[in-house]
Amino acid sequence: MKPRMRTAHFSKDGDGLDPANLIVCPSCDAVFTVHVPEKGERSVCTRCHTVLIAPRRRAGMHIITVSLAVVILIFAAAVFPFMSIDAAGAHNQVSIMDAALAFQGGPLFVVSLLTAAMILFIPMMRMMLVIYVLAPLVFDRPPARNAKTAFQVSERLRPWSMAEIFVLGCAVSLIKISDIADVALGPAFWMFAVLVVLVVVQDTFMCRWSVWNALEQPRTS
Repeated sequence: MKPRMRTAHFSKDGDGLDPANLIVCPSCDAVFTVHVPEKGERSVCTRCHTVLIAPRRRAGMHIITVSLAVVILIFAAAVFPFMSIDAAGAHNQVSIMDAALAFQGGPLFVVSLLTAAMILFIPMMRMMLVIYVLAPLVFDRPPARNAKTAFQVSERLRPWSMAEIFVLGCAVSLIKISDIADVALGPAFWMFAVLVVLVVVQDTFMCRWSVWNALEQPRTS
């Protein structure tokens, strides 16, 4: 699809365009004037082809539904067994919380807390913040209190949400130990696998420009 953005030019005397009508590419910092595409279309950066605006029909409700599913899966995955290992007659079964908090004392306890935060608490917090921000907008209500701050926090937490990296690391580890032990995947592993897919789906539906625009121009009723 042909790009639907054009570069914004500023005058030398400082009387530039209205900042409300500008958008900056998050990848290459190119500045464009906003041209909102139709539903199902996309506006992309003409320099690096990063998608800047991608509105979708009923995207808000889809994102809320996916976020709720992710929260439920995180709760369940923290409780159910993640895997079981049989080696030399010994059997051991571990959950995600058991693995994340394996070190109960000393300096490694901080590492355990950070691990639990990145694979459980931060993804859950992000989903709950997204629901908090989008729910009023989807139902044509004014934005929730401090919705801008909540959405900003959820975006800043995105690089620290590492559920998919945890699953990938576990998969690599399972391949390495499969020759010396019998490994059985528990329900929590498959929950995490589905969770990773849902996070990708949520990111696909999310148009951040549309969310910010709705927060900047809230409904009064």
